Amino acid sequence: MTSPGALQLLDMIVAGAVEEGPRSSPPATPGEGACYIVAAGATGEWAGRDEMLAEFSSGGWRYVAPLEGMNLFVRSTGTWALHRAGAWELGLVRGSSLVIGGQQVVGARAAGIATPAGGSTIDAEARTAVAQILSALRAHGLIDM
Repeated sequence: MTSPGALQLLDMIVAGAVEEGPRSSPPATPGEGACYIVAAGATGEWAGRDEMLAEFSSGGWRYVAPLEGMNLFVRSTGTWALHRAGAWELGLVRGSSLVIGGQQVVGARAAGIATPAGGSTIDAEARTAVAQILSALRAHGLIDM
């Protein structure tokens, strides 16, 4: 028979979720099973446990050192935390492309597109509209200058 503590530990690692982003001190009244990312420079009961996961159980705090690639759901923000290169990344999504409905909609960044200029026929309204589109795409990081 498996102990409840072992099941809680397995749940924390395999189906991990934390209450919020990294914090430097334990909450005053944590719920049993609540899990947190310990921030750098932690204090109190968490001192010396930087970057670790801290789960509160009936027996007190239980700690697990994160592994490279560990991914946790952050309940307070609805985002993900990924342990990468020795630190937690919060809210970032990494990939080489985005495919929706079998169609690639975002891929590797291509060369920049120049803002329209010159030409023998100038349509200021069209040029302004194209420039605004390019500006919005640049602002979202979808294209380079």
